[in-house]
Amino acid sequence: MTRVSRREFLALTAAGAATAGPRARAAAAGATITGLSSLTRSVSPIDAAEHGTRLAKVQSLMQQRRTGALLIESGSTLEYFTGVRWWRSERTTAALVPAEGPVVVVTPAFEEPSVRETLKVPADVRPWKEDESPFALLAGAWRDHGHGRPLAIEPTTRYFIVERVVAAATPAKPSVVPGDELVRACRMVKSPSEIALMQAANDVTITALRYVHGHIRAGMKTADLVAQVVTATEQLGGTHEITLVLLNEASAYPHGSIKPQQVREGSVILIDTVCSVHGYHSDISRSWVFGEISPRQRELWDTVKRGQELALETAKPGVAAGAVDQAIRAFYEQKGWSRDYGLPGLSHRTGHGIGMDVHEPPYLVRNDTTPLQPGMCFSDEPGLYIPGEFGIRLEDCWYMTDSGPKLFTPLARSIEQPF
Repeated sequence: MTRVSRREFLALTAAGAATAGPRARAAAAGATITGLSSLTRSVSPIDAAEHGTRLAKVQSLMQQRRTGALLIESGSTLEYFTGVRWWRSERTTAALVPAEGPVVVVTPAFEEPSVRETLKVPADVRPWKEDESPFALLAGAWRDHGHGRPLAIEPTTRYFIVERVVAAATPAKPSVVPGDELVRACRMVKSPSEIALMQAANDVTITALRYVHGHIRAGMKTADLVAQVVTATEQLGGTHEITLVLLNEASAYPHGSIKPQQVREGSVILIDTVCSVHGYHSDISRSWVFGEISPRQRELWDTVKRGQELALETAKPGVAAGAVDQAIRAFYEQKGWSRDYGLPGLSHRTGHGIGMDVHEPPYLVRNDTTPLQPGMCFSDEPGLYIPGEFGIRLEDCWYMTDSGPKLFTPLARSIEQPF
């Protein structure tokens, strides 16, 4: 069974804008690139001790807030706290993390051995058979450990699970409260181990892009470039997640166009690609021109490069995340680009948090008031887009330190030397 992420779904529906996940791996199957070898042999997955530390933190927060338990469906947050790596389907796998005591994991009985393979914390595993209710088991776990206090819900948990757990709780039903702040307080600031995994992922991606940049030829189609990225990424030791290849006019649309595209003289080439290493992500974009560069292309590229630099200059510990986005918009607007996320201009946020999810809080969007803290990780991608013509996006990821941002990968040098 294949897990399809939101970004993979987006790419798969973009019909020609990119090839992602299983399609891309199939296209590249059997291909090898001479001179590329794994860059990830020296990094290890998050260990059981760190998972235990994470659980202790979230339980302490629940005790402070007098929350009885946190309900977490399968997904990145379940993996973050327990190590369990599982996909979502109609068969519920979820955990109830009590404010005190062991985690309770509920999963289909025939999946229990597989779920236990990645479980990294002590847990009470309660399997359910096909004719039984996982919701009754989760409600029972709340009765056992919640002590009548509110049940917090991890923010991506599907509604039907919450509804049925509450309905199954008898005789007293839990009051349900958002679990966003509990999860954010743990996941937003990355540990040294997490940052090391993200560094490895970014090393893989920038090396793969550098290889592709040197092997593009006139007449190549988007699928040809995607196949190169996938092959290079996998050979370098990363797990390919998604690649968007946007050529010519399609580069003016941040997530692509359904129109067929191929490389020609003067093409703008925009590649946005993501890989993961032990569950932690990179996210890098590069734009350049195949052949002769027009003055308009150079001006747009140089403006975006300055936007990237300004984002890093603005981001300091204690500064609101949204202030970074505001600084970029003020700079672009002074140059005549559209206001308020309009086009032509920067129609999306300046960046996003990144870690186990490619997009996660906080966000570099002007209304996000989250103070920047050491250990937070972000993308820096203040693109500019001219519908009907072309767009430029440059993207690198960075993490906050006590003295300011530190890049995982160097910024692009110039439109001629994007690496």
